[in-house]
Amino acid sequence: MLIPFNDDNPLEGITHAYVTWALIAVNVLVFVLVQHGYRAELDIASAFGFGAIPAVVTHAAVLPDEYVRLPAELTLVTYMFLHGGWLHLAGNMAFLWVFGDNVEDALGHARFLLFYVLCGVAGGLAHSLAVPDSASPLVGASAGISGLVGAYLMLHPNVRIWVLMFLRVPLRVPAIWPLGAWIGFQLWSLFQSGDEETAWWAHVAGLVAGAVLIVFLRRPGVPLWVMTRDGTPDGRPPV
Repeated sequence: MLIPFNDDNPLEGITHAYVTWALIAVNVLVFVLVQHGYRAELDIASAFGFGAIPAVVTHAAVLPDEYVRLPAELTLVTYMFLHGGWLHLAGNMAFLWVFGDNVEDALGHARFLLFYVLCGVAGGLAHSLAVPDSASPLVGASAGISGLVGAYLMLHPNVRIWVLMFLRVPLRVPAIWPLGAWIGFQLWSLFQSGDEETAWWAHVAGLVAGAVLIVFLRRPGVPLWVMTRDGTPDGRPPV
């Protein structure tokens, strides 16, 4: 297990990653104030009311009236701000903290928010289409976080990041190695894992959406696949 906790990648287009900070704050506040993770009955109500339920999203089933809070389409956004526990929340927020600021830097504040939401929606839709009859609510920021991973690798594959191996050993390695391993694990799990509790299709769809969207939404002049600290790509000019 490799958990990122810092990167050597200064901001260039913005001074502060306001949207990244706001997203972290909102996720934490929702977990504390809305989900009330220490009270199971309220946590279940929030998951069914604001989580994305595939059978409801695909109109294969109808949510009982006592759980309805929003139209099903809007839950493809709200599910991104719910989490299944503190470890789920902490893992996603660690990725958002390390990679969000540089993706926000490449996009600008408004387009970064749009990017993040679109990655989450893509993940929610992919999961709903993969298991259209499921009545289990999808919760978590993982699809949006996967989009950040895809975008970061498109922008800065060789920037060195600090990761914790097995939550104990700090390592400083090029981003492409731990993030590439993370992507490989998602793909392997999608086709081989029997774990039905994890929405692998949401992760992979968010990843693909992030890699594609960064090409079209990045600020003018922001290059892709920068391989060295001086901005020179490996073997070809910036695009």
